[in-house]
Amino acid sequence: MSDACTIRIVLPQHLRTLARVTGDVTLDVAGPITTRSVLDALEARYPMLRGTIRDHVTRQRRPFLRFFACEKDLTHQSPDDLLPGAIACGKEPFLIIGAIAGG
Repeated sequence: MSDACTIRIVLPQHLRTLARVTGDVTLDVAGPITTRSVLDALEARYPMLRGTIRDHVTRQRRPFLRFFACEKDLTHQSPDDLLPGAIACGKEPFLIIGAIAGG
């Protein structure tokens, strides 16, 4: 896919606060729609999020954040795997969820 697609992203509250947004974020993402391309576009538009979702150096997902799309956990898939078509057409959101831990 070479045309830009409008992607909806749902961020956890602490990242919405940091990015100074309310509600879902919409972004135009060009090229193949992958977790990597979505996160690259998100960090380009909201540079204050760099390092909060992925490590600055390794670009690996931060612990306690998970990625979901179309009711599937995509957290451990390759960041270069194509996201479902419903994400690429904006029908379904790409969710970044803060995991909860405790004991």
